[in-house]
Amino acid sequence: MLVPLAFAWVGGDAALRDFGLSLVVTAASGSAMWLLGRRYRRELQPRDGFLLVTLVWTLLPGFASLPLLLNLPGMHFTDAYFEAMSAFTATGATVLTGLDALPLSINVWRCFLQFLGGLGIIVLVVAVLPLLGVGGSQLFKAETPGPMKEAKLTPRIAETARGLWGVYMVLSAACLLAYRAAGMNWADAFMHACSTVGLGGFSSYDNGFGHWDSPLLDAVAMVFMLLAGINFARYFVVWRTRSLRPLLRCTEARWFLGWIAATIVVIALNLAVARTYVDPWEMLRHVSFHVVSLATTTGFVSTDYEQWPAFAPVVMVLLGCFASCAGSTGGGIKMVRMILLLKQAQQELVRIVHPRVVNPVLFNGQAVAPGVLSAVLAFMLIYGGSMIMLTLLLLLTGLDVVSAFAAVVACVNNIGPGLGDVGPAANFQTLTGPQTWVCTFGMLLGRLELLTVLVLFTPQFWRK
Repeated sequence: MLVPLAFAWVGGDAALRDFGLSLVVTAASGSAMWLLGRRYRRELQPRDGFLLVTLVWTLLPGFASLPLLLNLPGMHFTDAYFEAMSAFTATGATVLTGLDALPLSINVWRCFLQFLGGLGIIVLVVAVLPLLGVGGSQLFKAETPGPMKEAKLTPRIAETARGLWGVYMVLSAACLLAYRAAGMNWADAFMHACSTVGLGGFSSYDNGFGHWDSPLLDAVAMVFMLLAGINFARYFVVWRTRSLRPLLRCTEARWFLGWIAATIVVIALNLAVARTYVDPWEMLRHVSFHVVSLATTTGFVSTDYEQWPAFAPVVMVLLGCFASCAGSTGGGIKMVRMILLLKQAQQELVRIVHPRVVNPVLFNGQAVAPGVLSAVLAFMLIYGGSMIMLTLLLLLTGLDVVSAFAAVVACVNNIGPGLGDVGPAANFQTLTGPQTWVCTFGMLLGRLELLTVLVLFTPQFWRK
């Protein structure tokens, strides 16, 4: 909270006292918890990692919501917690309007939370304070997205976390300078760099990138959204080997860029046939920006794409469910899982014709272990079941079908804007209390990739 507090102090805005009080309450609560547990020393087990990560991601949004509750008149805890959870999980869904009139420090806080949550609070802790010993690896595996978490970049988990955060910081600094050079002031450049590299999508303006209507700023945002959508481990390996070969040969990155390029072409043709835009270059600019924004689960908006032919917004939202690479700051099921599912489906089709053929699933030139494939299938089953159950809960509360399904897709995949009542021209403010809590739980599930949270609800987890 020192970062927004500094902005409030320098700018003299109305939230200075609120951040000071929130900082004191948070520090006092943390100190009390430390005092209660300081006598206990034991190694963290896998179940401890799952429990601690879930508790951290459940409790911290509560403290993060304090400045919103103190500063914004009429703000209820449900909405404040939703906003904070959306920021921490880099979802970008919001219940706030009138962002242009908010104190600068409040907007800084919302965007800075996305920066912290983009790669993971626990990864930051393991990187900066490696006091957990070997047990730190349990936290890292519980929070790191993707199906292949056992692969180590370095012998020590703290060194790996520091390397990933080094990449994250370099990208963020480059994005900030690029935004400043392209026309943003320093405050806007800082906030939007946090939202861009964190793939969160919060903005300090109600119109988002439409506030500037700048092709240059759109281009800068697209470049860094694409960079942040690729596995950060690839950049780490590129830096260590001083070669671009690991990145260029990455199957997942090629599929990621290929799907985005193909979707841009298809939607551009769809809009051209429908004569949605008079200027073809303006059409291509808006299509490219929104395809990249939603595919990487950032959620930046520069125009109301729901006014396009229905095919376009539906395809873009669905693309956000799987396009981002594992190990990036994006949400969704990750491209690597989609690749493995398609390859396994192809393998089964071949096996129908040739039952005895030896045809292993290959990824990056190596055979994928059967255990990984089984885990991917189990994940997809739980993912589909969770989407259905959350959608049914929203329908039970009276929300219409399109808005209910779009809200669940947007929250579980951490995309941000959806369709219908939660589309780009609206936000989640219209939802009732129960509907807001369902979406909040969906964001937590998606950010921690379902299993980390849902395993806590199994009887086996609590048995000794």
